[in-house]
Amino acid sequence: MHTVTTYSASETEAFAASLAPHLKSGMVLAFFGGLGMGKTAFVRGLASAHCPDAQVSSPTFALVNEYGGTPPLIHFDMYRVSGYDDLLTTGFFDYLDMGAVVAVEWSENIADMLPLDAVRITFTRVDDTTRTISVEGLSL
Repeated sequence: MHTVTTYSASETEAFAASLAPHLKSGMVLAFFGGLGMGKTAFVRGLASAHCPDAQVSSPTFALVNEYGGTPPLIHFDMYRVSGYDDLLTTGFFDYLDMGAVVAVEWSENIADMLPLDAVRITFTRVDDTTRTISVEGLSL
């Protein structure tokens, strides 16, 4: 496990950008942590290095955003997903089958349905701007 502390959203983005070269086809990045923890900032950092033209936003209402890149970076928000049938309708499994890198916010809601080799990224609040980010399952 690799753990870092970031003191701003831009530091969270920079840390995520440093992980982008490690992304591989079919990889699932499962984010754990509450509202306002920096999950979308993390994806913004990944995208800045992986597919620089991407305009990253939280997929809360759309459920999924596609950002491009090779392999494509796909961003899910599972906040409103509560079971297998809900998950199936999002297209989650289709993106896995196509070899995309799938970043999943609110992975707590689908924890039992994540691939066993999913990279677990946990965000812990220290104060208003400081976060501890732990990455498990990714060789750095």
